[in-house]
Amino acid sequence: MSSTEAVVLVGKKPTMNYVLATTLPLAEGKKVLLKARGRAISKAVDIVEVVRRRFVQNAVVEKVNIGTEEGRVGADGKPRNVSTIEILVSVPEQPAKKEKGK
Repeated sequence: MSSTEAVVLVGKKPTMNYVLATTLPLAEGKKVLLKARGRAISKAVDIVEVVRRRFVQNAVVEKVNIGTEEGRVGADGKPRNVSTIEILVSVPEQPAKKEKGK
């Protein structure tokens, strides 16, 4: 993670908490990496869509990584697989506007 990137770990809190945690770094020109596992994956996708549609219309999804982690051992003694997702969101830099002559 670089200093120009923020990480938001998606969990059980209300969606708008994560929307705010995503919108603030984007307003500062940082990239935001949303990470979610299991049932929180759908919430992570919802968060990105709310941010893009309502708050930061020029935000773009740069990259999406999906994967599977071998989780805890279940009641039957077999390891459980847990799906994961990472969504990288950023705002493209605006070109500098030229000032008009006086």
